[in-house]
Amino acid sequence: MKILMTADAVGGVWTYALELCRELGRCDVHVVLSVMGPPPSDAQRAQAERIPTVRLESAPYKLEWMRDPWCEVDAAGAWLQSLAERVDTDLVHLNGYTHAARPWRSPVLVVAHSCVCSWWRAVHGGAPPAEWDAYRRNVGAGLRAADHVVAPTRAFLEELQYWHAPMAPSSVIYNARTQRPFASARNTERESMIFTCGRMWDEAKNVGLLDEASRGLPWPAYVAGAATAPEGADSRTRSLHALGALAEPELARWLKRAAIYAHPARYEPFGLSVLEAALAGCALVLADLPSLRELWSGAALFAPAND
Repeated sequence: MKILMTADAVGGVWTYALELCRELGRCDVHVVLSVMGPPPSDAQRAQAERIPTVRLESAPYKLEWMRDPWCEVDAAGAWLQSLAERVDTDLVHLNGYTHAARPWRSPVLVVAHSCVCSWWRAVHGGAPPAEWDAYRRNVGAGLRAADHVVAPTRAFLEELQYWHAPMAPSSVIYNARTQRPFASARNTERESMIFTCGRMWDEAKNVGLLDEASRGLPWPAYVAGAATAPEGADSRTRSLHALGALAEPELARWLKRAAIYAHPARYEPFGLSVLEAALAGCALVLADLPSLRELWSGAALFAPAND
């Protein structure tokens, strides 16, 4: 079986896509992994090359959630269709929305990871301004045109339905991570430190709240994640020790050391970093969001995302 799968190299979609490609390869499923937006780093390319059933393709087209992307999104759609036809794919797996509305010859699965409209409400408390109307129209068209839609939590599926209904038939499939890189020995001595992970420039990650809360604490607090957005915005911390973006082995080493993993997000459709921290044995302190309650109730402490 051959699948055309889209991805980007900016955040959790890359991790999700590589994890899925690796497992599909065990079933002799071959994937053309088509990456748009900022190009994959050398480390990311090396990750993909280690999966023999993956062929990596990359083109620097803007992603649909970026500012004024539509000419490039359309060009990206033509590029994706040419790839699909060239390798005669059996399924198109889109980790985005808009391209589902194109005239594909194969069934189309859309997997939802985030949404500007729900992001905006969580971060700013209301609907996005008129400049995002085209985004909403195009995303809605893609969700209606798909053969099936998958969301990583029931809470996020309800957000998609609120903003973009009617939609194609849908289901919830939780994301997964291989335990091996993160598993630590039982009764490992933990260091007195707090750790978090996330794009520092993304307001939804709410890293600034932990930065403020960590002032004066007896334990040091660390953050791993990119400080500069794809379109140039930059972020800095005062109390948190910023480590920058970490490759998976280094991230796993930090998670195995930290006693507490804090996740103060205002918005979280799933939260792969929380799953990684749990696999590594960290105690979890999470923002009290419906999606995180759905996944981690009984296994974490929860606090308001503005406290």
